[in-house]
Amino acid sequence: MPLDSLLSTQGIMVMLLAAYAVAMWMFLTSAPKVHTLMVSDLQSARDLYEGVLNMSVADVPLHYYYDYEQTIGAAGIDPIYLAAPMGRAAVRGNRPSDGLWYQLKKNTQLHVVTGASLGERERDRHVCFDRECLEMILLRIQSRGVQHKIRGEKPLNFLVKDYTGRVIEVSEVAT
Repeated sequence: MPLDSLLSTQGIMVMLLAAYAVAMWMFLTSAPKVHTLMVSDLQSARDLYEGVLNMSVADVPLHYYYDYEQTIGAAGIDPIYLAAPMGRAAVRGNRPSDGLWYQLKKNTQLHVVTGASLGERERDRHVCFDRECLEMILLRIQSRGVQHKIRGEKPLNFLVKDYTGRVIEVSEVAT
């Protein structure tokens, strides 16, 4: 009798749902942690992260192909950090793979997207909601001996100078 209930329509559906749950759990636990950094100029960001900091370009994680990033946090962004109005249309205009992708650590990636306004003195600005991300970037700057100046600890704010002499402001957005 137990075999009959297992092979019934209901039993097969339960087994399929269990298999699906295990597959989703494995997929989500293996997905890399992604930090998003908004920049005012994508080319200047590429020059800094690839040229000065020598970060490895990473592949776009599979879960970002499903519009995951565009549904998180869009309502909580302070307009002062945005170069253009941030409405539903502006968010939908970018594909998840747009921007730059770098490997920070083994299972941690950096997604660099446009959207930050210029800082004081028309400096390029890089802003992030995650302090851990900025600390990893600052550690990379310090370990490579790149000229920088820490302006504030809470929220974290520092200036970094690339090889062309351009000063870039990197800021944590306090939430």
